[in-house]
Amino acid sequence: MGAGGGAVNWLGWLHDFFADPAHGTGSDSILHRLLEHLAFSAEALGLSALVALPLGLLIGYSGRGLFLVTAVAGVARALPTLGLVTLAVLLAGVGDTAVLLPLTALAAPPMLVAAAEGVRGTDPDVRDAARGIGLTHPQTLLRVCVPAAAPTLLAGIRTASVQVIATATVAAYVGLGGLGRYVIDGLATRNYPTTVGGALLVVLLAVGVQLLFALLIRLAAPPGTRPGPRSRSRTRRTGGAADDPVPDPASPPALVKDAP
Repeated sequence: MGAGGGAVNWLGWLHDFFADPAHGTGSDSILHRLLEHLAFSAEALGLSALVALPLGLLIGYSGRGLFLVTAVAGVARALPTLGLVTLAVLLAGVGDTAVLLPLTALAAPPMLVAAAEGVRGTDPDVRDAARGIGLTHPQTLLRVCVPAAAPTLLAGIRTASVQVIATATVAAYVGLGGLGRYVIDGLATRNYPTTVGGALLVVLLAVGVQLLFALLIRLAAPPGTRPGPRSRSRTRRTGGAADDPVPDPASPPALVKDAP
């Protein structure tokens, strides 16, 4: 089959999926499955944040245990999610726990490392200045280090969110809902339109979350470091002549030549 025929099949499958009345209303509707998927993902991310973020902030501020955290996070990322789901089902039975445990284990490492690295990267002079004006260690952490580490924190949460959303399809393996229901049921019944449509929805959701966090990271960055369009050279007319262009604050300082 040529590339053109394959494209026609994919487009036809997507048309059949979105045109199916069963996907418009009811328990198998796209909206219902999407909300289930978001609920699983948000719950797993919330549980991970409750544990990983405070621990990462403390480790990054104290500087102790960072190497161990990085090593453990690397090992945790290598754990097979489907294997964790199977183990959770054997231990806790079929239910939300069987999905939340592996998803939480998947989301925690990037949050933990991002929190630790973000706080650790705070300018030591700024921290010393905060302590010098009378701020306690908790106040310095929350008022100085956390705002400075916000872009790194959001980057870690973004990574965790995309991974969880993409992996939450495993909920269908244990009989739960979400967008993975389309993929698993479609593969089981050889219903390719349902499989392709469900996979596309997961991809679109992950891309949408990625773009949302990219915007949040840009807004959280300090004003002087935010990326933006190249600043236009502005000139001031003095007696018909233009002064030198105003330099971009983010660019390195130019060398100033002494006047002869």
